[in-house]
Amino acid sequence: MSVADKAAVDRYQGSIDFTIAERGPELTVGEMPVGPGVLNPFGTVHAGAILWFADVIATVMALQASELQPDGRGFPLALTLNANLLANQGDGVLRAEARFVRKGRRVSVVRTLVTGTDGRLLVDMTTTHMPA
Repeated sequence: MSVADKAAVDRYQGSIDFTIAERGPELTVGEMPVGPGVLNPFGTVHAGAILWFADVIATVMALQASELQPDGRGFPLALTLNANLLANQGDGVLRAEARFVRKGRRVSVVRTLVTGTDGRLLVDMTTTHMPA
């Protein structure tokens, strides 16, 4: 099927699967295998899938600055998300590493870098979080 044929479909279906490989006060790491459910018509990872992955890893990092209550109060809501999509790939494993730029009681800033299998930088994302 050509790229034009793939882009002309009326129904899209996908899936994303990743794990938190490490979480701590200074670093959160996630790993996402590239599978057919995250590919765009060009055969590389859809930007939305990469950003979803990076956003969750950033939020897990931001949780380190929150006092999460049973009712959800304190959950670090994302206020801003600024992402630079620098490269892409169509197979292998993506790795996201999130670290605090600023860890605050009311506002925290997290920088998340997503790299490809060969260590090539794919996404450089900064997010700002505030407890709900």
